[in-house]
Amino acid sequence: MSTTHYHDDKALWTELLPGGHHWSARIQRGAVLQLKSLGQNANVALYCVNSEDKLERYNMPDSLKGQHTAYLSTGHILASDLGRAMVSIVKDDHAWNDAFCAPSTAQQIEQQFGSKTFQDARNDMYRSGKDSLLLEMTKFGLSATDLSSTLNLFSKVAPDDAGNLSYIDTDNMDQMIELRFEMDCLVFLSAAPHGLDNSTVYAPAEIQLSLFKALALGDTDVCRDSCPQNQRAFQNNNRYYALSAL
Repeated sequence: MSTTHYHDDKALWTELLPGGHHWSARIQRGAVLQLKSLGQNANVALYCVNSEDKLERYNMPDSLKGQHTAYLSTGHILASDLGRAMVSIVKDDHAWNDAFCAPSTAQQIEQQFGSKTFQDARNDMYRSGKDSLLLEMTKFGLSATDLSSTLNLFSKVAPDDAGNLSYIDTDNMDQMIELRFEMDCLVFLSAAPHGLDNSTVYAPAEIQLSLFKALALGDTDVCRDSCPQNQRAFQNNNRYYALSAL
């Protein structure tokens, strides 16, 4: 599938996020971050904040409510708690990204896979999504009180009649998700397993990360124009950056 509709197809850099590991960076407005799963069992917990004002952060309830959805995929945005667009999902081969479940905890990982500490296995230790995100957040002066809802990329959950959520096994091999940044963000990623993952072996997929320069928005846009609430979020961005340029 072509990616030239949303970026210039010239990678500024590419690096590997090993399965179970964590990563963070400052990504500027006007960039596209491509995540490609190099294995079958992928999950990437994502959290982001405004790099210029860390009190502004991804808001799951507003993102879902404003776009009338229970999950995030192509055409959706990650909205901030101030009503601005932080990230647009411009491509999603998986077509369903879990917004309800938090990152996996140490207790969930140990219950599902057992325990393997750094002293036992060095960098092959069993990490949880929450612990991994917090390790990256401390590099930017953030702590557990700054972590709210995350988005679990490459993961789908489904409810039963009683409302209990369960993890849906899917083959993520070579699937790609592309995120266009509408705001300068601090981005935190963890490739640890989903908290409801029912695998018997701790073997989360490796993720290839690539950064591209985004193309300018056209007269119509898959995310901006998907609903009136998104259009208002982009208008809020325009006002925000117009004032900051003065």
